[in-house]
Amino acid sequence: MSTLLKRSLPIALVGLLVCAVFSVEAIAQERGNDEARVSPNAAVSQTIGTTEVRITYGRPSVNDRTIFAADGLVPYGDVWRTGANEATTISFSSDVTVQGESLSAGTYSLYTIPGEESWTIIFNENANQWGTEYDESGDVLRVEATPESAPQREMMMFYFTDISDTSGTCVLHWDETRVPFEISVAGGN
Repeated sequence: MSTLLKRSLPIALVGLLVCAVFSVEAIAQERGNDEARVSPNAAVSQTIGTTEVRITYGRPSVNDRTIFAADGLVPYGDVWRTGANEATTISFSSDVTVQGESLSAGTYSLYTIPGEESWTIIFNENANQWGTEYDESGDVLRVEATPESAPQREMMMFYFTDISDTSGTCVLHWDETRVPFEISVAGGN
C-alpha cells in the first residue's frame, strides 16, 4: 500500500464517520417533527400511602365536536380507548381496590364504556397495544362509575383528588364530563 494511501485512509474514515453522525442526527430531527401528535401524550402519577398510581395517555381535544352522546365522537354504550393514540395505561405498584373491587399490582390498559347515567371502567391485562385493538378476553376487572357535569375542558386529562394514606379519587375529565373512581390501598401500605 502506498504511503499516500496509508495517510489518506484514516482521514477518509473520520470523514465518513462525521457524515454518518450528522446524517443520523438529521434523520432523528426529521422524524421528531413527523411524530408530533395532534393529541399529545401525557402522564400523571399519584402516591396513595406508599402505592404509586401512574396513568399514561393521549390527550384528544374537543375541537367544536360533540363528545359524549348517542351520536357523539364517543358514543354511549361503545367501548372507548379512553384517550387517543396507544391504549391508555394505568399501573399500580401494589395491590389496590378500585370502586371496592380488588385489583393486583401491575400495568393495565384502561378502556371505558360511557353512558348517560353510568360508565364502565375496564382494566385489561394487554397494556402494550394500540388504543383501538381492544380484546375483551383480556379484561381483569370492570367497575361502574357515575359521570358528573363539570366545567368545559378542551383537552382530556386525568387528575387525582381527595388523597389520603389509604385512598384517592382518580378523575377523567373531558369536555363537560368528569368521571371519578376511587382507588384504595390496604392500610396505607
